[in-house]
Amino acid sequence: MKNSQDLSAILGRHSHVFSPVIDADLNSDQVCVLDFSGNNELLQNTDLRDTATFNKAVQQLLQQQNATIGVGGYFEDRSIYRRSTHFEGEAESRNLHLGVDVWLDDGVAVFTPIDAIVHSFQDNNNFGDYGPTIILQHELEGITFYTLYGHLSRTSLEGLTVGKHFSKGQKIAEVGPYPENGDWPPHLHFQVMSSMGDKKGDFPGVAAQSDRSKYASLCPNPNLILQSRHLSF
Repeated sequence: MKNSQDLSAILGRHSHVFSPVIDADLNSDQVCVLDFSGNNELLQNTDLRDTATFNKAVQQLLQQQNATIGVGGYFEDRSIYRRSTHFEGEAESRNLHLGVDVWLDDGVAVFTPIDAIVHSFQDNNNFGDYGPTIILQHELEGITFYTLYGHLSRTSLEGLTVGKHFSKGQKIAEVGPYPENGDWPPHLHFQVMSSMGDKKGDFPGVAAQSDRSKYASLCPNPNLILQSRHLSF
């Protein structure tokens, strides 16, 4: 696999084979795009370190658009990561989001879009981190790639083993509540990677702007799998 452009082409050719990643219709009128960039004045004036307050702000953003589910975030330049020292670098903070977030209630089931084996998993238990995380390994056209599911419930990790097989459409996890989900308002972070390198149980979901080209070559648009009409492909 050379880069995400190659993988993007493969995912595009197989768009008809993917089953839903989450137990929600991401094409319904109850779905809206949520902006978490510096243009969001509500979040700029919210104490994001208080997760309950942050969650109320997310609910307010949904209500403003008469929606119950929010989506978005792929390569969005976000300001919300100032809530956590986890995203601070020695020279440059990380604020470029590499996946798609689906903001909805905790407890919602998460599925694998195609056949998979468990590559790795762990509880990334830092404030503002992924919390419980599962990474699946897939194959299409003889090419291996990976999908990451972050901010899950802790029970989602029970009984998992590396190499465990899941069939297309099989439930793998549930969206977690805070604080066990990394202390975020409930949502699923969904990300696609063409390579894991030597990483296990974790992979950057937010990058520094200076690393944009690097991660653009590793992380194709997750909406090629999610296929929400509210997002670009």
